[in-house]
Amino acid sequence: MKKIKEPASRFIKIRCPKCKNEQIMFGKSSSIIKCLVCGKVLAEPTGGKSKVKARILEVLE
Repeated sequence: MKKIKEPASRFIKIRCPKCKNEQIMFGKSSSIIKCLVCGKVLAEPTGGKSKVKARILEVLE
């Protein structure tokens, strides 16, 4: 029997430190993630997992 490989990345719920808006992002995003309300940069791509500059509230399955 072959084992099914689980995905290496997940969706992450983050909170903006400036306006407290909560939003969901992909853990390995390839573009800059900005807050949808105030426009502050919340995460930057690094080639692998994103560098998150906001508070991580939850890792979604």
